[in-house]
Amino acid sequence: MKPPVFIVGCPRSGTSYLYHLFLSAGGFAEFHTQMNVFDVLEPIYGDLGSLPNRRRMMKEWLRSKAFQVSGLTGDEIEKKVLEECRGAGDFLRIVMEEVARKQGVDRWVDSTPTNAPHMLRIKRDFPDAKFIHIIRDPRDLALSLDKKGWSRPLPGDRKNSLLAAAVYWEWIVRKARNYGRQLGADYMETRYEDLVQKPAEELARIGAFLDCDLDYERVKAHSVGSIRDPLTSFKEDLNQGKFSPVGRWRERFPPAQLARFESLIGSYMQELGYELATAGSNGSLGIKTRHGVYSAFYGFKQWAKVHTPLSRLMVSYSDILIDK
Repeated sequence: MKPPVFIVGCPRSGTSYLYHLFLSAGGFAEFHTQMNVFDVLEPIYGDLGSLPNRRRMMKEWLRSKAFQVSGLTGDEIEKKVLEECRGAGDFLRIVMEEVARKQGVDRWVDSTPTNAPHMLRIKRDFPDAKFIHIIRDPRDLALSLDKKGWSRPLPGDRKNSLLAAAVYWEWIVRKARNYGRQLGADYMETRYEDLVQKPAEELARIGAFLDCDLDYERVKAHSVGSIRDPLTSFKEDLNQGKFSPVGRWRERFPPAQLARFESLIGSYMQELGYELATAGSNGSLGIKTRHGVYSAFYGFKQWAKVHTPLSRLMVSYSDILIDK
């Protein structure tokens, strides 16, 4: 097997789109859902090096969408996992390598965006892994998250769900970029906007990083998944023939909230090259307080999910039944 690829990023940043570009190019195992091993399965079932934990996990996993789309035989994969698996990374490797072998290819990709907080752990489990961090304009991303109902503001703050999404974007992007610096040459960043607006050029750059051919003409000819049928939160735009995922915020972002949004994370947006549309200031006490509260909340939630029994309340096995 060639080195596995992990696509990370904030949800709704285009992780599935990039994954489907890979599948359209060919040579990668097709697996049309996300495994959610490190952010869902392990927090729920605990150390998968424990045989009782593996037995409980497999009983549920064999009823999941992930198993249904794998093309694997239940008895065979269960036997292999129960006998060979020594942890979450092993489980992912066993499943994905079996899927790849069954399809006659030698490389697989995990496109679970919430792997971002686990990048260093994943690198320990997969020393040869390559990581691609996809980054999207947070204004477009926040609108998409909010339309899906995934922005999840704190209780009593629902009217500010777009602002909650802003801080979440910054929190996860900062974390992924920080880990990426530690991964060195095995990490790269791409922009959703570049993949949409100049795909041939950007795929050539990614192909050089992965040492594989990502020919855009071949991608267009095969058009797997969201390359053919966009996984958009705004189906109405698609139905009306005006689908435009880049810069949608210019028409749809509530004007009254845009200045507050950019005040909240504007300095980091500018650091990443996203021009601001307003002259909002980062200096107000209310902005600093909101930013601090939400950043602390996301950090605590991630820590508690991994290190405490609260994880069973914070994540649901139904998460791995959802194709995000």
